[in-house]
Amino acid sequence: MGISTSKTQGITMKDELSIISIDDNISDRVERMENEIENKGDLINDEISNKIEKIGQLVEKIGKIDLKERLKEEFADIKSYFHILAREKLTLEPYSLEKFGELVSFDGLKGYVEKERYWVNQPFAFIAILYNEQEKEHLYHTVEPELSIFERMVLETLYETILDTLTLYDTSDKKKSEILENKILELIDGYSIEIEMSSIHKIMYYIKRDYIGYERIDPIMKDPNIEDISCDGSNIPIFVYHRKYQNIKSNVSFESDKLDSFVMKLAQNCEKQISIGDPLINSTLPDGSRLNASLGREVTFRGSTFTIRKFKEHAFTPIDLIKNGTYTSDILAYMWLAVENNKSIIFAGATASGKTSALNAISLFIPSMAKIISIEDTHELVLHHLNWIGSVTRESFSKNTSAREIDMYELLRQALRQRPEYIIVGEIRGKEAMTLFQAMNTGHTTYSTMHADSINTVISRLEGDPINVPRVMIQALDILCIQMLIQVEGKMEGKRVRRLDSMIEFTGIDPQTQDLRFNEIYNLDMKSDTFRKSGKSYVLESIMARLSWNEEKLKSELENRRLLLEYMVKKEMDEFEIVALIQSYYVDSQNTMKILEKNI
Repeated sequence: MGISTSKTQGITMKDELSIISIDDNISDRVERMENEIENKGDLINDEISNKIEKIGQLVEKIGKIDLKERLKEEFADIKSYFHILAREKLTLEPYSLEKFGELVSFDGLKGYVEKERYWVNQPFAFIAILYNEQEKEHLYHTVEPELSIFERMVLETLYETILDTLTLYDTSDKKKSEILENKILELIDGYSIEIEMSSIHKIMYYIKRDYIGYERIDPIMKDPNIEDISCDGSNIPIFVYHRKYQNIKSNVSFESDKLDSFVMKLAQNCEKQISIGDPLINSTLPDGSRLNASLGREVTFRGSTFTIRKFKEHAFTPIDLIKNGTYTSDILAYMWLAVENNKSIIFAGATASGKTSALNAISLFIPSMAKIISIEDTHELVLHHLNWIGSVTRESFSKNTSAREIDMYELLRQALRQRPEYIIVGEIRGKEAMTLFQAMNTGHTTYSTMHADSINTVISRLEGDPINVPRVMIQALDILCIQMLIQVEGKMEGKRVRRLDSMIEFTGIDPQTQDLRFNEIYNLDMKSDTFRKSGKSYVLESIMARLSWNEEKLKSELENRRLLLEYMVKKEMDEFEIVALIQSYYVDSQNTMKILEKNI
């Protein structure tokens, strides 16, 4: 009967026995767990008792007041933590001196007297020019923000993570500085740390300086007073050429591995490669500065080196030549008339004598609609003419590639097929000089520079290898300007300045001796630092004959140009205003002079 009842309920005897067995197992496990909990509870109680005992001993030792202070500190930490969790998204506040104070400070160096200081990247970097009376030397001292230990830790952490977090999406259509700012703020916000806004400005300065700037030499690159930057090897102070103080040692240097890395970075900025197998590079940086560098100790035994000849942000103008005393307004009035009337000119001189600067300044006299083609090894010339084709040479990409090298000779050959009115060649030093003089002899107006410090040296270089220009072709050159870097006496005693040493007109070949005939029209008196005019000008006579001018007309035109140049200096015009005034004179000289007379 029982069996039949069990079947009716769907449970067999075997099932009942299994259930009883499970119940017994559960009871055993529950009993074991209770025992374990009881044992652990005893252990926990013992641990708590020990903690309480230790706290009691600690209270007796440090006293109730110290314990109270510790509790306050703990409470402040917890409060700060909850504040971080609840705060809004981190944003960069614009720098304000009143709010954040000064980010950089400098109290001088022992043994040095500070001559002057000036900002190059306010409020983050300035330059202090120091002088050591005992050593009789200047020091170019760059001053940047000092970082606390905490700020340096944050900076190093950001250095390690920021590159990994940048994506292609981040770099799509934004400026590099904006991308870095956003990413830095995002990372700092993710660290959940309390940090002052002034510290964020400092950290952001260093990351921008190192990633999109020129690292340690960034303040020097931003200094408009610097012409050249020279690194002679690892752990050697970098030297700079300052417009006011000439060659000065700086407080900046590179360790060996840092220097190698920086030179490779400079090469990459030029879109070039440098390696131990090919350790030399000569190229142009993105801002137009000229770079020459070597990697490692393969060819320079003191380590990697680099020399940067800084590109002048604004084109050199006739005003700069007058202000610096390189030329006078009378000489430039003569040059203006010569350029306007298609006279070919070469500027010669030693290194850093201002040849290219003078060439760039004189080129502003070229009429605005004239077709100009310039040819350079590295881009330096800045013209303000719309009808201007600027070209630069190109090295072969690789010795194993079919992409051939394009040199100045090839560019000059191509230029002659484009019917230019003015051809400007950055520097002649090889077979391109022959083509340039052929262009002169076929009626093209050409301007160029070359390394030579006297008329005899110029002729020797032109006639000798590898230039080899026949003497009969040299006579096509109209004017030769020889420039020098000299030390003058008087008020600027001991200061090195750029000066026109002599200006020479070529007047042909002597039929008897076959020697070149030339006429020195201006020369420099070094003692008085003034220019002397000697003899008549054959160039001006040829202009008079071609335009059917008389002496009075010639003097009037020269005087007008001299007055315009002095007016430019007086008004301190920039390059754009100078070009506008020159072109205005070409269009309507009488009206331009009337306006000038009213404004004087």
